[in-house]
Amino acid sequence: MRGLSVLKKLSVLLFKTCKRQNFIYCTYADLSFRKRSQKQPFSKVVLLSAVACFLGTFSAGYLHADELGDILSKNKTALFDYQFQSNDLESDILSKSWINPIALQYSKTYSEQYSDKTVQTGSFSIGIDQPIFKSGGIYYSIKYSEALHDANAADIMLQKRQMIGNAVTQLYAMKKLELQQQKLTYLIRNDTIDIKQKRESYEAGLLDSSYLDQALLQKNVDETSLLETEISLMQSKQEFAVLSDKDPKHLKLPKLKLISASDFKGSNLELARERLREKEKAYNAKMTWAKYLPTISLQGRYTDGDVNPYSYFSTLKERYYSYGFTISMPIDINSLSEVEAAKVARMKAATEVIDRQNMIDEEYNLVNQNLRIIDKKIQLAKKDEKLYQNLYQLTRNLEKAGEKTSYDTAMMQNSLEIKKLDQKIYEVDKQIELLKLYIKVENAL
Repeated sequence: MRGLSVLKKLSVLLFKTCKRQNFIYCTYADLSFRKRSQKQPFSKVVLLSAVACFLGTFSAGYLHADELGDILSKNKTALFDYQFQSNDLESDILSKSWINPIALQYSKTYSEQYSDKTVQTGSFSIGIDQPIFKSGGIYYSIKYSEALHDANAADIMLQKRQMIGNAVTQLYAMKKLELQQQKLTYLIRNDTIDIKQKRESYEAGLLDSSYLDQALLQKNVDETSLLETEISLMQSKQEFAVLSDKDPKHLKLPKLKLISASDFKGSNLELARERLREKEKAYNAKMTWAKYLPTISLQGRYTDGDVNPYSYFSTLKERYYSYGFTISMPIDINSLSEVEAAKVARMKAATEVIDRQNMIDEEYNLVNQNLRIIDKKIQLAKKDEKLYQNLYQLTRNLEKAGEKTSYDTAMMQNSLEIKKLDQKIYEVDKQIELLKLYIKVENAL
């Protein structure tokens, strides 16, 4: 059921096919109010259509929801679900904040004003004081609550994507560390062979002791690096365990491909959030401006109370209605400053959208440049692999001819394996770079 909830929320944010709630707008002169209908059950047909559309947006290089949507632990997923629910409820409260409560009152009074007896009077009343016209303020307050809800929902979704991305990054980090451990194992094997060869040459008087010392020192450095990778691997496992309760050994790493610059910018969650913040600030500015314009309110009260038995007015009714209206407009010395502050906040939000667009462009360019450098490293490693492959074959032939030892052949073979591992390590580096983009793309995670 958690998976259905996640897909439902994603469908709301990604392609707006299923509204969180339905809204009915009614207009009476400038009066605009909204009645929020009951949430309709998420039907099987709508769910299947959403899933098909959601998964159909991914190309072969994109991640699937079942690969990453469930990677977080149950507690982390529940926390995000609670944030979504809290945002929905807060938005619902805010959208109805213009509706004043109905006042119910009951009172009982005992009077000893009269000497012959104590007079008891009781009263029950129902009263309302409801603004129906606020120069557009009611409409803008409703639109503001919707914009605020969408901006907060985008922010929560971005936080969830980032946490998912952190978990996947740790998976890549563990893979890279395992490859580095294999590489260091081959390096240590070569160090051991090198020490044996130099020791033999030293004992034969062919080499100075400094060469043997350097070989011993290099082996010590590589063994220390191997221990450090073990520590780093444990740290990555621990950081992954904080985010996920899944076994990393049973999770398949996704194969990512470069997203186009237009797709990255057009579906960027950070940019979408900033645009929604700008929209929110725009409605807030209008709502602030309308707050200082004329307001029309209706008042009504129903009273059912005991009439004082000693009253001189015999025609007074125990049950009666009173009603009327009020036209008001506040005059506040800070009104102009508050309206101007709201306008400045809107302009600031608009500027942040432009700034975010520039940041997104630079972020994409940086990742793209890093990918090019990594590709060059891979090409160099492939050239080295071919070189060592030829050297390995040559050394094997020379060993068979008696001109080289088995140590020489083993070292060449280890060096060949190291170059193969270098390519795999660089491929993991590419995936980590690509993940920086995927975390922030709307249709990727």
